Amino acid sequence: MTGETLAHQIYWVADNRIGADFPPVEKALADPDGLLAIGGDLSPTRLLHAYQLGIFPWFSEGQPILWWSPDPRCVIRPGHLKISRSLRKTINSNRFVVTVDQAFANVVKNCAAPRDGIYDTWITADIKTAYQQLHELGHAHSVECWHDGELVGGLYGIAIGQVFFGESMFSRVSDASKVALAWLSAQLAAADFQLIDCQVNSPHLRKLGAELMPRQSFSNLLATACARTASIDWQQPGAAL
Repeated sequence: MTGETLAHQIYWVADNRIGADFPPVEKALADPDGLLAIGGDLSPTRLLHAYQLGIFPWFSEGQPILWWSPDPRCVIRPGHLKISRSLRKTINSNRFVVTVDQAFANVVKNCAAPRDGIYDTWITADIKTAYQQLHELGHAHSVECWHDGELVGGLYGIAIGQVFFGESMFSRVSDASKVALAWLSAQLAAADFQLIDCQVNSPHLRKLGAELMPRQSFSNLLATACARTASIDWQQPGAAL
């Protein structure tokens, strides 16, 4: 598909309106999978509105903001994470200390760092600023994994109602990000969260129990789960792994 053809098929988001700024997610392209709209901004209001519709931003430095809603959606049901025998052994060893919202900016910075020879990242400077704002407003959260006082793994995402929209994770030590995810899954299950959104299909996450959900089913669930009140206290979550 040429750039000219793509430009004629994609919805352009206005900068000064919120409510009608996204088309129905069913209008998303099949190739590339889920590309729905271009433009707009990353204001907290727009981001929260987008997530509740099943839409998220994903773009590289120098590109306009690209908005996505892939079909199917990769999700994890809290409490249904597949914890291998070796991971359980790591968790029980108390090798790592897990905290929440203690180093949000550092988690995002580590998630954006080059890995495996890949230097391009979708976690741009604008993305960092936008999600830091969401964190300060109490919507975005990080889970940190520490070893000997050093941040060695973690993840971050957005909580709306009973859905946690996962954004990214990183690991500097084997199993660190898995421990953070297992910890998060346990907390969310205890608080009756319905889903952890993983956005796009990932073989790594599928091995941990992620499943694929049709976009329509995902949208239907968001319509009710995002409107519910969550029973989690992000300052003092208490479920044990």
